[in-house]
Amino acid sequence: MARNRRLILSPPDEVWRLLCDGHRYREWVTGNQEVLAVDPDWPAVGTTLRFRVGFGPLSAEDTSVVRICEPRHRLELEAKAEPFGAARVAMNLVPWGEHTLFVLDWHPLRGPGTRMHGLPVDYLVKVRNGMMLTKLARIAVAERERVPV
Repeated sequence: MARNRRLILSPPDEVWRLLCDGHRYREWVTGNQEVLAVDPDWPAVGTTLRFRVGFGPLSAEDTSVVRICEPRHRLELEAKAEPFGAARVAMNLVPWGEHTLFVLDWHPLRGPGTRMHGLPVDYLVKVRNGMMLTKLARIAVAERERVPV
């Protein structure tokens, strides 16, 4: 499992609002080239987000299905990218004063990732997820500064 933590200088409600807008995942999910479709009730349990993921000319379609949704606290997705398999992506928002401690866990569920799971793969995923959380934090802070309190 790869685990990342990031203190985001915005309250959990504001960070949650970003997670609830599936059309914005392209802005902060590293490797997301294009959002193809978002179920209208996203992120209710069972809803899906489809997008194209890849780097350069190499791409595949990914479908993320919401498995657990506890508004403003926890969102768990099953991210499926065939033929690569699937992974569990758990996002936890922990209030930290006026800010949010964002904890992201990634764990392979099916496919080649389960056989390659371990230090090298987890390290690469951790680097990628760190970049994602940095982008998410920047967006959340920028939006907070734009909206008068």
